[in-house]
Amino acid sequence: SGRDVWGAALLASPRGPTLAAARRHLPPLLLARGPKGAPLTSSGVYYLPFAQPEGPRGAGTVALHVADGSQVLAQRVDGRALTVRVGPGGGERYGSCLARLAPARLAGGWLPVLQTGYADAAGARYRQESFAARVPGTRSLVSFLRLDVDARRASRSVTVRLVPSPGGLRRAGATLARGGLAQLAFGAGGTAGPAGVAYRVPVGSRRTVLAAWLATPSRLRAFRLDEAAYAQARRAVAAYWQARLEAATQVRVPEPAVQNALRALLVQSLTLTYRYSIGNPYEQFSFPESPDVARVLAAWGLAPVARSILRTSLTRDEARYPSWKRGSRLLAFADYARLSGDVETIRSATPALRRLVDGLDRSLRSSGRSLLARERYSSDIPDRVYGFHAQAVAWEGLRAIAGVWRETGQPALAARAAALARRLGGGLRRAVAASQRRLPDGSLFVPARLLDGERPYRLLVEERLGSYWNLVVPYALASGILPPGGPQARGVLRYLELHGSRLLGIVRAGAYALYGRDAYPASGTNHVYNTSVARFLADNDRADELVLGLYGGLAAGMTPRTFVSGEAASVAPLPGAVHRAMYLPPNGASAAAFLATLRLLLLHETRGRTGLPSGLRLAYATPRDWLRPGRTIAVERAPTSFGPVSYTIAARASTVTVELRPPPRRPAFLGLRLRLPRGTRLGRVEVDGAPSPRVDRGTGTIDLSGAAAPLTIVAHVVR
Repeated sequence: SGRDVWGAALLASPRGPTLAAARRHLPPLLLARGPKGAPLTSSGVYYLPFAQPEGPRGAGTVALHVADGSQVLAQRVDGRALTVRVGPGGGERYGSCLARLAPARLAGGWLPVLQTGYADAAGARYRQESFAARVPGTRSLVSFLRLDVDARRASRSVTVRLVPSPGGLRRAGATLARGGLAQLAFGAGGTAGPAGVAYRVPVGSRRTVLAAWLATPSRLRAFRLDEAAYAQARRAVAAYWQARLEAATQVRVPEPAVQNALRALLVQSLTLTYRYSIGNPYEQFSFPESPDVARVLAAWGLAPVARSILRTSLTRDEARYPSWKRGSRLLAFADYARLSGDVETIRSATPALRRLVDGLDRSLRSSGRSLLARERYSSDIPDRVYGFHAQAVAWEGLRAIAGVWRETGQPALAARAAALARRLGGGLRRAVAASQRRLPDGSLFVPARLLDGERPYRLLVEERLGSYWNLVVPYALASGILPPGGPQARGVLRYLELHGSRLLGIVRAGAYALYGRDAYPASGTNHVYNTSVARFLADNDRADELVLGLYGGLAAGMTPRTFVSGEAASVAPLPGAVHRAMYLPPNGASAAAFLATLRLLLLHETRGRTGLPSGLRLAYATPRDWLRPGRTIAVERAPTSFGPVSYTIAARASTVTVELRPPPRRPAFLGLRLRLPRGTRLGRVEVDGAPSPRVDRGTGTIDLSGAAAPLTIVAHVVR
């Protein structure tokens, strides 16, 4: 369909988009695929990456816990494995019958502690919990596993087998080891041998099995695995991640699923950092996705991690599409500087950033068109083009770094970058004007391949190039090259609406890696690229569509209750499967897409004529249900280009009270929007006890421009 039929129905519903409504449309994601469509794990089910990173670079060692509870893998999908087998004789792989598997969830809704349930063919029931921790006595990351077995209603006795691979380990006390290096520690009652450890559970009885699997074979000193050791390690994991998340912007929203997703995806991001994925062939720095992740994490107050990603970006080559890479790095460094105030990092990186500007200067001079030279379209498409996406990101990056250099005492560099941006911007606008096409349906098509005669696509996912247009052009749209609210932006928004760009608010693309190049149906979703779409929607004040993107991503773009997503996801299930599949999950850029969208719901910066931030919009796109009576939204010390901002919105039966601490530097515009439930509207608004004349009751927006001190706003609700 050209239209997002399901998404449009949610937008038109009396309550607007909701998570419950979004979840009704598609089966959950469960399966993971790798290159050539091969299952990513032995069972074909996705895994969760568990680690305890020792610094801002993320996980050096990681344990991959398969979400059906069947295996724990060390470091990579082809690494050492611990397999859990159950049932009579221990012959049934845990989780192998999906109909008898209680789906995975995270402890407390977000902690990296995997919980599943299972019933074997004999009727025995199991509850499993696993996590990864650092413990005294070994330098290795240790995966702890607890299996509670209930055979009281089983038809016969069952056996739990913990099977390490490769085998051939020798028992050394309460461990299995090779060459004096422990690989598996096990709790009391197990029978150990070269094939692993077995626990027999007679009919009518219950038993708890404990295991500790070392990600790296290591010496294990003064360690005894028992209930106390397990509990201590679990408490340590919870304490570690709670402390790590305290460094991020503190947000409280009245929807548990969104709150849990926020925390779980921050944990994922702190684990993966610059890595596009982890434990599989996508464990790499990826352009332009990884710099985008740095921008998102800087916006969430995680400056050390963002800085680490950006420093890593400077060590990567500029092959394939150098202008796009240069622009994305300049833009990410500029965002980081504005949000963190870390002038020293910008000064130390300035020689490298100057070389990026030099490269763009050479490219601009070589083309003869006031455009950057032709370069590869993308990693998958080798055609050399004037890419709308690459040119616009470079233009945005030049303008952004010029502003940072101007503010950090580098006027000559600032002037040079700004002059290049003006020249490129003029050439880019002329190329867009010469290439764009207005369609009979009132929409506007702007090619990804400027000046090459690229024709509009009836449906973007019908053709491979249309699918890639849908992935890359939003980078240009988010740059602001098409003025927000202007006729070009409105026309392109209509093109996206009518020509198959989204499904439940998620970016659509041909899922060729899942279905096969020529298979039907080839259409899937690609949540990775929702970040740029969300920025474009926010610039154009499309609040309900932002909410739809948040809920669609949560409902259909990632796994329920564990929040894992891949680069792409199937829509129709793969042949022979009920559940949907993902390509090479987990994906750090997809996690960042949710985080970026949520921040834009709560806080959005607008840009002025020179591209520098000029305005601050607070709560412009929050779901209307979040302001039902008794609910609260809170944002604490969120970084902005104007300094940190905090606010709390508390809804009552007849009033909404807002406590606001504006940023220390005044933006040209500061606005707060109260998106009340449908059927209600704003009445009288008082700011610090005085009636406010600057209220747009049609949108629920209160103009607070010029505010410098903390404010209390009381808005009366009319029903």
